[in-house]
Amino acid sequence: MLFQVGGQGARPTFFEMAAAQQLPASLRAALTYSLGVFALRRPFLHKVLDYDDEFFSLLMLVLETHSLRTTDASFSESLYGLRRRSVNITPSKHTSDMESNDRIRHSGLKKRQKVLSVAFLVILPYVKSKLHAIYNQQREARLQASLWGHDDVRLDDADFLLDQGEISHGQIQASSEAGSIALDLKRKIKTIIGACYPWIHATNEGLSFAYQLLYLLDATGFYGPGLHALGVHVCRATGQELMDSSSRISKIRSRERERLRGPSWLKAIQRVLLSCLYTTLDYAQTGLIAAVFFFKMMEWWYQSAEERMSAPTVYPPPPPPPPPKVARDGIPLPQDRTLCPLCSQKRMNPSVVTVSGFVFCYSCIFKYVSQYKRCPITLMPATVEHIRRLFHDL
Repeated sequence: MLFQVGGQGARPTFFEMAAAQQLPASLRAALTYSLGVFALRRPFLHKVLDYDDEFFSLLMLVLETHSLRTTDASFSESLYGLRRRSVNITPSKHTSDMESNDRIRHSGLKKRQKVLSVAFLVILPYVKSKLHAIYNQQREARLQASLWGHDDVRLDDADFLLDQGEISHGQIQASSEAGSIALDLKRKIKTIIGACYPWIHATNEGLSFAYQLLYLLDATGFYGPGLHALGVHVCRATGQELMDSSSRISKIRSRERERLRGPSWLKAIQRVLLSCLYTTLDYAQTGLIAAVFFFKMMEWWYQSAEERMSAPTVYPPPPPPPPPKVARDGIPLPQDRTLCPLCSQKRMNPSVVTVSGFVFCYSCIFKYVSQYKRCPITLMPATVEHIRRLFHDL
């Protein structure tokens, strides 16, 4: 980011860290949506959607490994010009607590920290996603049991039947004891996960919130518990580091090309494959971010089109009907519109006949309609149910 909001020096702002942390989730949502759109025309892509956790984790494994190897930052952090630095704290007995920040030294990431960073960025989110799926499965099973009263009917039974789909019904009933033990163990493990996952999730979210709050208050340099466990600070990359990153990548790739072994034709094929891989990795960040914006735009476009198509057609209101004409044999209208046509006096308790719209005194029109069953002016048929009191006489 080219601007800083409350940031000091190399320390990223809270908003930069939050945006970098939320980017993988946005990327996954965009990829899932795009695959869902393509699956409408290519049904075989539904198999990829069935294993979306594995597909996305494999993609992020490649991106995170390449990013940490070349830039010492995660995929999303490198987009915001951030770098991970190992924290080295030198204890000093002669410095006060206010000067403790002067004893913190940053250095490049060690190999162990890079490997653990990949584990925290890829493996732990994958495990969390699977645990969340198991928890939802157990919760739905408990809800189904509470609604239908079948305590022994669980989704695990359905999973077991699906796994044994190629076996006949008689063979399922005569399954071995080992299979029953494995099934019971699987149920117990899922039950334990369903009971423990809410506490694990709440603890993780609480720790993350506490670290983020402390980071926002400038009370710690670690944005999350994972970074604290790794002993890693996230810092802004300097201009020199950004310029040196390209030369660093070139050196790494030249060493990889020098390690190629085999005959000349095999080396040529390997060089072509490496060049294609390097080109893909170089444009992976830009391509994925462009894909996110593109598919979000397409989602908005098609959603707007669907809303326009499904929205009911709004027609202009029809013109009011023409006013009823005074009948030839009817009572003529007085010149003064405030007078009652029946008694020729100022209207008292004005009431309207709904079939014609003319206003009379309530007592006059009630007596007339009760006797003649019609409007006195237009001679249109009317009953006392068509008389409405008016509380504002015009």
